[in-house]
Amino acid sequence: MAETPDQITLLGTKGGPAIRQGGAMPTSSLLQFGGQTILIDCGIGVARSTVHAGVSLLDIDAIFITHLHSDHVLELGPLLYTAWTTGLNRTVRVYGPDGIEGYWDGFLQAMAFDYAIRLDDEGRPPLRDLVEVTTFGPGPVAETDGLSVTAFRVDHPPVTDCFALRFEAGGKSVVFSADTCYFPPLAKFAKGATILVHEAMLTAGVDKLVSRTPGAGSLREHLMASHTPADDAGRIASSAMVGHLVLNHLVPADDTDFGESDWTAEVAKTWNGSVTIGHDGLTIPIT
Repeated sequence: MAETPDQITLLGTKGGPAIRQGGAMPTSSLLQFGGQTILIDCGIGVARSTVHAGVSLLDIDAIFITHLHSDHVLELGPLLYTAWTTGLNRTVRVYGPDGIEGYWDGFLQAMAFDYAIRLDDEGRPPLRDLVEVTTFGPGPVAETDGLSVTAFRVDHPPVTDCFALRFEAGGKSVVFSADTCYFPPLAKFAKGATILVHEAMLTAGVDKLVSRTPGAGSLREHLMASHTPADDAGRIASSAMVGHLVLNHLVPADDTDFGESDWTAEVAKTWNGSVTIGHDGLTIPIT
């Protein structure tokens, strides 16, 4: 079997938890890098999207959760549980900020009825023994078989524990910004990265998005304080001198009044390098 090339597949590119007909799915990314298969964040739909990308749930080596907002963690438990019912029989490493262990324990408690039946009736190995959960903070997170992972705290109020992640292997590096407002210190963390995957917001689309999201009276204030306008994502890429900028976690991602040209025009104000506007299912070689 041919070795999988180093690549990123954007499984879900939408910022926020809402799902709309014909729209993008919430955030999750598949990183095949340094001989490992890794998920970054687990928004709803991640299990199906992973399989559609041609990757078995049984082949996932590790999962990294950048922060505990629902659109980044909601399907972590269901994905692992589905892998288990599919035949998982090896360790999957899960890394996340403080609170990730409580999430996992709570999920297993919620599944106690089905879990007990499958253990007894189907003879499956205990899922708790197959999932290794590690809490991380700023600094080195993991180093396995030549792949190193480092975390950097970004500014995503009101969430305190939200982390950009830098993956390095074979002289190449990929940085995921996680959710953040415009945060100039991120440029130093992303310095010289082969690819920077950065969240982005079209300011012109915020008011329309808020108008069609009932029950969220402070949503506009949250978006403006906690996310990065596309031109500011370009500023980070320029300052960091990265090789390629990928816009992800798009706000708004499913408004037909805005297309790829709108995103490109905004980021071109501050970045004149290679840029990709993310969409669900897009694969980007790490070259």
